[in-house]
Amino acid sequence: MSAYKEFRIGWPVVLASMVGIAFGMSPLPFYTIGVFAGPLAGEFGWGIGKVMTGLAVFTVAAMIASPLIGTLSDRLGVRRVALSSIFLFSLSFMAFALNNGSIVLYYTLWALLAFCGAGTLPMTFTRAISGWFHEKRGLALGIALIGTGVSGALTKLFAAWVISEAGWRAAYVAVGLLPMLISLPIGLLMFRDIDDPKASERAARLVRLHNDGNVTMKLYGLTLRQALADWRFWLLAAVFVPLSFAIGGPIPNMETLLGAKGMSNSEAVFLASTLGYAVFAGRLLGGFLLDHLWAPLVACVLLMLPALSMFLMTGDDLRWSTTLLSVLLLGLAAGMEYDLLAYLVSRYFGIRAYAGIYGMLYAFFALGAGFGPAIFGRSFEATGSYNAALTFSMWAFIFCSLALLLLGPYRDDKLRAMVD
Repeated sequence: MSAYKEFRIGWPVVLASMVGIAFGMSPLPFYTIGVFAGPLAGEFGWGIGKVMTGLAVFTVAAMIASPLIGTLSDRLGVRRVALSSIFLFSLSFMAFALNNGSIVLYYTLWALLAFCGAGTLPMTFTRAISGWFHEKRGLALGIALIGTGVSGALTKLFAAWVISEAGWRAAYVAVGLLPMLISLPIGLLMFRDIDDPKASERAARLVRLHNDGNVTMKLYGLTLRQALADWRFWLLAAVFVPLSFAIGGPIPNMETLLGAKGMSNSEAVFLASTLGYAVFAGRLLGGFLLDHLWAPLVACVLLMLPALSMFLMTGDDLRWSTTLLSVLLLGLAAGMEYDLLAYLVSRYFGIRAYAGIYGMLYAFFALGAGFGPAIFGRSFEATGSYNAALTFSMWAFIFCSLALLLLGPYRDDKLRAMVD
């Protein structure tokens, strides 16, 4: 029971993290670009591929920004970096309303968004959670990360509604205001790391709660340089590139993909929106299982299921039930990605340089997730079908899931013992 009492002490950081991640850089640009793609392509004469290439620019910028911001978070503290980034991310998202038909401006805004919003990535919030939670770390991470699923579903519908009522410029402003009006006030009140002086009383209660040597406020674990010399780091880097491509490629293209299979726009938008609810379920299920089973095994099972989704979506005549199943399985995998990465970093590398290590691995993750939508889009433009990209993704899910089993036993207890 003491494990669940961690939530009595650490719930403020979980709540603040959930909201901060929900309206941060991970979900908002990724889930809404599919809704904005049509209006932008129609008004400026851009193809879907050009619109989706914005995510590739975003990815390159994020690959540069995330390791830098991660290292900065380890040095300055995650609270300062995260809260500043929320404010800047909000402004940079609203700046998309200034688009004037210049593709250069459009891509520049994507790069700006990545640098301003990198501090809202899960690496800052999950670092704090990894300090506050030990026995129920997986569940705490899962709860914090369900925000991406909820916001993914709701902001997609919200953006579509604003576009229909007031146009795409107003929609960019409306969606961009969400972090500033919701995440920032809650973060100011509740988001603090375990070594924050203003949270010292709650941190001391956590140590007394366990009283078994498994909880420490000392920063244990590998340095960033040590992690980069570890083969496990490079195994994760190699796995997450194709895996994130397989997850991230189809999601922003989902409306177009389903439309190409003969579904109406309203049907496609509705089915695509169910991804968010599946992500919600994947976060909680994955987080719960991570606390009770070996994480690589959990990941292997849950991340292999979407291979079936990719196979089913290559069919020429998609049924409603088949499509819904495919979308839900893909959503479960998308719900597993960030909490899996956060959990594996904390268990295999510790929390001394957690944000920096997470940021480096996120750069590899972003490589696949960022270029995936553009490659999917260009594949469709070239062939009139997404089947080639879907087939590649099917095999990526299978082989990458199996590769995670090579990680071996956790090392966090050994790393913690080194500083005690």
